[in-house]
Amino acid sequence: MKFSWERNLVVLWTGVFFCSMAYSISIPFLPIYLNTELDVEHHLEAWSGIAFGITFLASALISPFWGSLADKYGRKPMLIRSGFSLAALYLLNYFVHDPYWFLVIRVFQGLLAGFVPASIALVATNTPEEKTGYALGIMSTAGATGSILGPLVGGVVSHYFGNREAFLFSSAIVLIAALVATFFAKEKNFNRKAVRSHVKDDLKHALANRSFSLLLMIVAVSTFSVMILEPLITVYVLKMGISKESASLSSGIIFSAVGIATVIMAPRWGKWGRKIGYEKVLLIGLIGSGIGNVLQIFVTGYVGFGVLRFGYGLFFAGVNPSINAMIVQNTEPEFRGRAFSLNQSASQLATMAGPIIGGLLGGIMPIHYIFVLNGCALLLSALLFKMMIQHKSSALSRHHESSKHRTASR
Repeated sequence: MKFSWERNLVVLWTGVFFCSMAYSISIPFLPIYLNTELDVEHHLEAWSGIAFGITFLASALISPFWGSLADKYGRKPMLIRSGFSLAALYLLNYFVHDPYWFLVIRVFQGLLAGFVPASIALVATNTPEEKTGYALGIMSTAGATGSILGPLVGGVVSHYFGNREAFLFSSAIVLIAALVATFFAKEKNFNRKAVRSHVKDDLKHALANRSFSLLLMIVAVSTFSVMILEPLITVYVLKMGISKESASLSSGIIFSAVGIATVIMAPRWGKWGRKIGYEKVLLIGLIGSGIGNVLQIFVTGYVGFGVLRFGYGLFFAGVNPSINAMIVQNTEPEFRGRAFSLNQSASQLATMAGPIIGGLLGGIMPIHYIFVLNGCALLLSALLFKMMIQHKSSALSRHHESSKHRTASR
């Protein structure tokens, strides 16, 4: 059968969608599960925070290793490894009755993760260059859509069937993703004779690439800008006068507004990036989302807050597809799997640190000031990125001038 990048995109979108949904299914009831099923009565907040963050920490630390294997043995084997491993681990959660064993399984979930970065790397390396931005924009919607629907599905399943049974549902969904990747995903552009690198060398290589290093920093800041608000939005909504009975639903709607905006706008940003340049789209996304956060200091009502978050999401939707496309532009093909794994590490570390720092800051300052700090960090990232573009442009023009002089002197 002739290779079709469009078919591959649909297959990998489906896999990432199911994988993202499976993880986020447990978010609404994780503290309840620890309390009612695993008998955690003291320090429940700490247990919940550790159970949430430890998976991301483990994933961040191991991602460069999986990226090295992906560049040696292929991205599809990483999809299969991760998919079936996670399906088994979600199944094990159903049988756990001890909170410490639950944490051990959460650690292994992080250590054996990698489905999403491998999928993005596979799309990036097996899509025609002129279609890469569009394809990566589409892939951004897979994770966003899965993360939006996951908590809703998890809430329904846990309510009607039970918290343990929700883990069975997660296991089944990841198994579907693994089977889809095994039988339908194709990998064409891959050099199987490549020598496997060491993680230490990969980190040195990444740091030597200034453009790529700055992109990793922007990934961390942009992910942090979303996750720092996770422990604060419900509290913020309560301070706006929303009743405790409807606060969870209201904050859930507001939090999902960013994801909905991403689903709407990410493919469009990908297309525009191909036309006007991904650098411009990334700048627009960072500046727009930065201003959207700063403007929060002027909004005190629930409706205005929701509208502002949605507007922020429309701009933020341009950030990740542009970064992914620029990673392709700024790294060698043989380094690409490791590049996307390092990208995943930066994102996972920010995902872990965001809620912790957000909770600490929320205890010492008014929440709307945290939005302002958040916005300033995004605007600073935009400034640094703009300076990098100008530096590269001037260096390129100097190179052209020196080439002309050498040619003329001959």
